[in-house]
Amino acid sequence: MKRLKKGQGIAWLIAFVVILGILGYYSANVLTGTIKKNDDSLKLGLDLDGGVSITYEAVGDTPTDEQMEDTILKLQQRIENDLGEESSTTEANVYRVGDKRITVEIPGVSDANALLEELGTPGTLYFISQHDLEGNTNYTINGTDAEGNIDGTLNYDIQTLIDNGSVIATGTNVKSAQAGTQDNQTTKATEYVVQLTFDDDGAEAFSTATTAAALTGDTIAIYYDGKFVSVPRVNEPITNGSCVIEGMDSYEEAQKLASYIRIGGLDIELQELESQVVGAQLGSDALRTSLIAAGVGLVLVMLFLMGMYLVPGVVASLALALYTAMLISILKGFDITLTLPGIAGMILSIGMAVDANVICFARIREEIKAGRPVISAIETGFSKALSAILDGNITTLIAAAVLGVLGSGSVKGFAITLALGVVLSMFTALVITRILINSFYALGVRSPKAYGKAKEPTKFNFVSKKAIFITISVVIIAAGFVTMGVRKVSSGQGLNYSLEFLGGTSTTVDFNETYSLDDLDAKVVPDIASTLGLSEGSIQTTTVDGSNQAIFKTRTLTLDERSSLNTMFENKYAVEEKSITSQSIGSTISGEMRSQSLIAVLVAVLCMLVYIWFRFKDIRFASSAIIALIHDVLVVLALYAIARISVGSAFIACMLTVIGYSVNDTIVVFDRIRENHKAIRTENAENLAELCNSSLAQTLSRSISTSITTAIMVLMLLILGVSSIREFALPLLAGVIAGTYSSIFIATQLWYIFKVNLAKKN
Repeated sequence: MKRLKKGQGIAWLIAFVVILGILGYYSANVLTGTIKKNDDSLKLGLDLDGGVSITYEAVGDTPTDEQMEDTILKLQQRIENDLGEESSTTEANVYRVGDKRITVEIPGVSDANALLEELGTPGTLYFISQHDLEGNTNYTINGTDAEGNIDGTLNYDIQTLIDNGSVIATGTNVKSAQAGTQDNQTTKATEYVVQLTFDDDGAEAFSTATTAAALTGDTIAIYYDGKFVSVPRVNEPITNGSCVIEGMDSYEEAQKLASYIRIGGLDIELQELESQVVGAQLGSDALRTSLIAAGVGLVLVMLFLMGMYLVPGVVASLALALYTAMLISILKGFDITLTLPGIAGMILSIGMAVDANVICFARIREEIKAGRPVISAIETGFSKALSAILDGNITTLIAAAVLGVLGSGSVKGFAITLALGVVLSMFTALVITRILINSFYALGVRSPKAYGKAKEPTKFNFVSKKAIFITISVVIIAAGFVTMGVRKVSSGQGLNYSLEFLGGTSTTVDFNETYSLDDLDAKVVPDIASTLGLSEGSIQTTTVDGSNQAIFKTRTLTLDERSSLNTMFENKYAVEEKSITSQSIGSTISGEMRSQSLIAVLVAVLCMLVYIWFRFKDIRFASSAIIALIHDVLVVLALYAIARISVGSAFIACMLTVIGYSVNDTIVVFDRIRENHKAIRTENAENLAELCNSSLAQTLSRSISTSITTAIMVLMLLILGVSSIREFALPLLAGVIAGTYSSIFIATQLWYIFKVNLAKKN
């Protein structure tokens, strides 16, 4: 960056103040609107704002467990594919209730009827030939009605059509149905189509039916939920199991048809039983206190930066203010759903934004210490910090991208927020901070004292104590596994899994008065926890709009526990027993979702390994970073086991945050080792030990500063948050501490061990 003149510096600062003022005012209105829940509010997930709950019941006989599980998975996928953008359903919950029912909870929606119209009732879809084997007409089509729907009539009932072979296939024979486009071979115009792929049975049936239909020019009707949704004409035999439905007027029409076909492929037929608007699971207090905690944390972080880094600290605080305003504005502008896991992603991205600034400032101080003029120190400092910032942020961004593509539910929501934060953090650190600090210099802030001077790094032989550091980690991790083993033997569960993993009991109580969610959390939840011997954070509470009903979700209760709970409600709240209903519910985090999340994490770790290997040209750097990452995850897992913290949806977000933080922290240290290693001519153990010790000493101040600022944000959640937030913040704080410990005392020592014992042969 060219040296700025005084006028340019003034212009940049004025522009910054104006932009910060506009975005700050806008984001302040958004936060105020979020607390007051008006039109300016951020779009919040079901855990923070509530939404629509729809309960479906299987038609006919009781389905098998496998049928119910398959239907839940397909319904979840269909919701994410079709309604995600409009209804924020990357955070939708789909779970089993009893033997025949499935409940869908979709956040950010206040009109149940509109959602039902869009989602539709999951029924059975049929592909019906125009004529039966004897030439009789199966249906008549009269055109379209005023709303554009196909006006047609079946001449026989469905069962008759199935019996006489006129039903070629059903939705269960469809492997995929996607909207798309193609070019008309004659006119070259773009056409909107639906691309279908069938399973083996469907492919065989379509091959036979379409071969006959192509000879006569017949149609094959697609019949769903009592109406015709498409009646395409067969132009040629379909013999390879794939076909294209043409004739749509728009891409939206093609998407709608594809949606019908996918939802018609559920394993069982469902009918709507009830729909209701439910309240948030965490309450307005949880949201309000989280925002207050974030605000207090930001102020404390800014004060720390200014006290630690003087003028650069002021610049970093200004850049952090802009970062926060930009993040809130983008969340609002793009209607991105904010959930508890999303808050975790924001905390991590704020920590990374601070870290990027700290890396630059540490480098500037080192250059001033080396005798460079301030302006030269600024330019050189940013230049030398660039590789560490890029490598750390790109590695985290790779993980976020993989999790966003392969993950589902809370994993995807976390990934989106994290990726957004990472991009903004790099922009503010590498562009905004640099412009501001050069502007301050142009205005006359040029004394080296204003920027600080790096102190002589503390001499400590980190490498020689590697056995002690590794032993401490092994003991902590082993304690976690031993605890899980003991718990597994005594209770059957190594970890304290919440109802999101195991399912549980849903108790609906019709009180004699209306309780707000905050009132329930303050008055009723403690009584439930005391009666059942549970922690308050393990009890999920929702309300039903327009009624006195409240729903309490807990682990699975025994008959005696249900009876005790009913008695408590009767005696303390004068609730009649007949107004209390209990049902067993399935897990909202299904086995498939857990497997999908695990695969996403493993792929993300593999991609990070490859990137670090590529950038550092040494597999020993990559393997050391990944082992340190696994170390941090296992340390946090040990805390979950020993402290019996509830393992729910927040657990996944917490572990993902730890992964992102751990890798970023380690890479900064490795970047300094890589830089210093170039000056070493020999590769003997003594020189390598000195290299590691000096690199750690040079980055120690940065590691501690970043950890303190990130820990401040988490600590505010721990102090000011409600019980469910505190259960989430405590392991997150442990993850920050573990990440800092591993980057200083584990990762570098592992690299040294690998370097000495697994030396490259040139």
